[in-house]
Amino acid sequence: MTVLDTRALNRATLARQLLLDRAGLPVLDAVAHLGGLQAQEPQEPFVGLWSRLRGFAPATLDELLTGRRVVRTHLMRRTIHLLTAEDALAWRARHDAMLRQRVLGVYRRELDGVDLDELAAAGRALLADGQPRSMGELGRALAARWPGAGPRALGEVVIAALVPVVQLPPRGLWRVKAGVRNVPLSSWLGREVDPPDPDGSDAVGRALVRRYLAAFGPAATADLRAWCGLAGLPAAVAAVRGELVAFRDERGRELLDLPDAPRPDSDTPAPVRFLPAFDNAILGYHDRDRIIDHAHRGLSVAGARVVLVDGRVAATWATEVDTVVVTPLRGFSPAEHAAVAEEGQELASLLSDGDSHRVRFAQPTG
Repeated sequence: MTVLDTRALNRATLARQLLLDRAGLPVLDAVAHLGGLQAQEPQEPFVGLWSRLRGFAPATLDELLTGRRVVRTHLMRRTIHLLTAEDALAWRARHDAMLRQRVLGVYRRELDGVDLDELAAAGRALLADGQPRSMGELGRALAARWPGAGPRALGEVVIAALVPVVQLPPRGLWRVKAGVRNVPLSSWLGREVDPPDPDGSDAVGRALVRRYLAAFGPAATADLRAWCGLAGLPAAVAAVRGELVAFRDERGRELLDLPDAPRPDSDTPAPVRFLPAFDNAILGYHDRDRIIDHAHRGLSVAGARVVLVDGRVAATWATEVDTVVVTPLRGFSPAEHAAVAEEGQELASLLSDGDSHRVRFAQPTG
């Protein structure tokens, strides 16, 4: 079995994640290809798409959100993701059990004795009037019936697990600060969530395997699980295994992939790319060594924004007023410094709507 080294996996990831060459895809197609973008920080997907698409205009994503073709909802790993409306409707039921389990892992004591089916019905009844509500408002209303559980636990389990909802615009629009207001996914999109397969064939699970590999492969089943949070996909993997090719990494793990997916040569040049907080190019794997050093792994879960140099995390970045501030994690060569500065200037222009191209380098931390 062919062994793919870390650099080969890195170049494959960059190609699948549209980070090796900016793609000419429409924004909606890019969101679909990526299997959604993690989006609990509302402005971060704009940077993620800008780094991946040629000529990306933030207004285009705004139009998709207000036009109900893209939604913000809890899904993979119980985190807020930006997804196409079609994927949200198709995938939500397959994630129900995981969402319940993860919320109960946080609020098991508070929800002890609460019938979750009754709570879900009560939550749907409150939301049926079409009035957008915050999690706190919903929780306080439900606490009248379940006072012992507390509003926070009640509101979160309904919004994040029991009732499929979307976060309404203006939340998530470009350069707009807005609180979270939720309405049912079905009422916002005018269509009910797709039900589970009645015959147990798990067509959605098989689709998730294929879609994951298209955007993240070659990858191990542990990586797939880390991306979606679903433990129950072995049967789906087994069902599509005949369509796939297999490799090994340097640690001996089996990696699966789509046969015709891009796997560029290890020597393929990789441009500088600025990634937003919680980007799935990093979080979408259990083994993240292909893109980030183990010593820096904590940055990805702490919400640090990072800079890829030669395809790997080599710096963090932040903004101060209208300046992009880059903090290297190692020394840069003159050519690397110039490339980071050039891409940082373009990012500063995006974030300031063209008013600034300022980049500043802080002292390296490593």
